[in-house]
Amino acid sequence: MTSPEKRPFTKVVIIGAGFSGLAMACQLQAKLHCNDYVIYDRAAAPGGAWWANKYPGCAVDIPAVFYSLSFAPNPEFSKVFPPQAEILEYFNAVAKRFDVSRHVVANTEWEGAYWQELTSTWLVKLRDLFTDEFFYQECQMLISAVGGLVNPNKFDVPGLDTFEGDIVHTARWKEDTSLHQKNVIVVGNGCSAAQLIPAIADGPKSISQFIRTPQHYLENDNFQVSPNWRGIFRHVPGALWILRVIVFLYLESTAARFNAKGNGKLARSQSSKSSEEYIRQTAPGESSKNSTRRIFDNAKYIGYLQRNNIHLTDDPIVALRSHSVLTKSGQEYPADVILLATGFSLTHYDVELQGRNGRTRANHWKDVGYKEAYKSIAMAGFPNFFYILGPNSGKGHTSTIYSIENYVDLVTQVITPVIKGDSSSVEVKTDSEAFYNERLHMSIAKTIFNNSCGSYFIDQTTNKNWFIYPWSSFHMWYTTHWEHTNDWVYDVS
Repeated sequence: MTSPEKRPFTKVVIIGAGFSGLAMACQLQAKLHCNDYVIYDRAAAPGGAWWANKYPGCAVDIPAVFYSLSFAPNPEFSKVFPPQAEILEYFNAVAKRFDVSRHVVANTEWEGAYWQELTSTWLVKLRDLFTDEFFYQECQMLISAVGGLVNPNKFDVPGLDTFEGDIVHTARWKEDTSLHQKNVIVVGNGCSAAQLIPAIADGPKSISQFIRTPQHYLENDNFQVSPNWRGIFRHVPGALWILRVIVFLYLESTAARFNAKGNGKLARSQSSKSSEEYIRQTAPGESSKNSTRRIFDNAKYIGYLQRNNIHLTDDPIVALRSHSVLTKSGQEYPADVILLATGFSLTHYDVELQGRNGRTRANHWKDVGYKEAYKSIAMAGFPNFFYILGPNSGKGHTSTIYSIENYVDLVTQVITPVIKGDSSSVEVKTDSEAFYNERLHMSIAKTIFNNSCGSYFIDQTTNKNWFIYPWSSFHMWYTTHWEHTNDWVYDVS
């Protein structure tokens, strides 16, 4: 048996060709003049979640003027909340404009990474998904731009092997899926389901939607962006930037509702009443219960619940038969196709990562007691390794792209001496990491995202919230740009 191939050394390896990987690559080139990098992604093409999610109705749920990179504004979006195809088109245009596309190696799975103390480099283990063969790539800097919307949650119920129809997850949509005059089962009621059902409603004989957690659905309109407005954004300097600021300030004003007490409780009560009133007027008979999740009903999903061919139930599915599903109450629903809008299995931290002295990421988090990182980007004992959108980087009310850009800017600042050759490695101090996470979890405890919440944000093995960033977007910007501290150790030997 031949040894695995070892490819030529490259200064930077980025894992993930979504928006995080794209933004990191652009700043490597623009700010550090570094073109010696490779982006590996297991998908067949760049785009991350926007390449993977192609289900009918898929669209962005944040106004696109703010769900876009600040250094690459786009005046051409056709709607306030444009469809998936437009977001992917924008992504690819930015990748081409900044000459990132040629650095992407697709159909390649990240299998592990191992710190080499003698050379101050990472040995990255990868697998070619075409040949199923392993190879290694040595690099000085390893950046994980792996997103959470990667692996669909398993749909594991008795009788799965007996069902004779198609079972399709929204993130694994099959273009040839036929729903015409079929009995369709939709499992889930998050953003994906709220977009999917209106898009497919005219085709199936019946749609039975099975929900578990109630959501807040708020009335919203997805306005067209007229040619005149697109012309203004294209030709009037600063117009798009001003709109971006307005949208940012509006979204940020809603953050208070996440506070556990005081103004947060009042804001949630008002939001709940608005949601209940909207549902009562639009779909009498449906109810909205208090939830930490808010969904803007851009696709008018609530109105579609009034259709004769759509049925909503919270009666859990307990088994499948060849052409039906059985529920806990004993009812049987005819089923030709099952569409899963069940979210994702958050397994993006499962890849083996071995730092100093053979200590793994799993060892590190076991010793600390929970999943964590300093400012979401770094861990002590793992030099020259960084996350974009690492633990506790998620925000529940604003754009993920905003968070990505802030973390990319912080990583870029920190790695500058290494990329320029003034240092061989950089690593966060253990005390700094511990102090940061102590403050972070004290702040989370003051929000509705504490461990009393049953959300997937809570790691069931540690009872800690590993997902949420509890502070404001202003605080995020300041601490990633202007909070100069002595939290880093550079090796200049």
